[in-house]
Amino acid sequence: MIKKKSNLNVLEIQSNQKAYFNFFIEKKIEAGLILKGWEVKSLRLGIVNINTAYITIKNSEVFLCGSYFERLSTISKNILKKKNDRQCKLLLNKYEINFLKSKIYQKGYTIIPLSIFLKKSWFKLKIGLAIGKKNQDKRMDDKKKQWIRDKNRLIKNKNLN
Repeated sequence: MIKKKSNLNVLEIQSNQKAYFNFFIEKKIEAGLILKGWEVKSLRLGIVNINTAYITIKNSEVFLCGSYFERLSTISKNILKKKNDRQCKLLLNKYEINFLKSKIYQKGYTIIPLSIFLKKSWFKLKIGLAIGKKNQDKRMDDKKKQWIRDKNRLIKNKNLN
């Protein structure tokens, strides 16, 4: 599902909507991706899945794990034998890595991928520093959304009369 955004020629490839349902997002950070050629081709076609992906930090390097890039039929046979879900290195500066590392050592924080998008000619990954929601928090969010919808309907009906 590719969506065109209006600002700065941003083209969203895929977003992780379950992330907003399951987590409170405290901070969003844009990170670059180190990709192979066949991964770029599948991203351009929009054949990627980040819903089950997660982000790890190893030796002051940040990696995207568990994402799925669909292999195309036009790529080499020996690439087809390898796994589709390899770790992609993320490009962040030292300050951002240290900030994320200090936050995930606190109880309840995690780093999740929010969306993959094409900005100018670079593929970027929007990651979020998040805290998990409990079931009661999810119910309260649903009630708030429903109240906003009802309120907007009432206002619209009042303006029509």
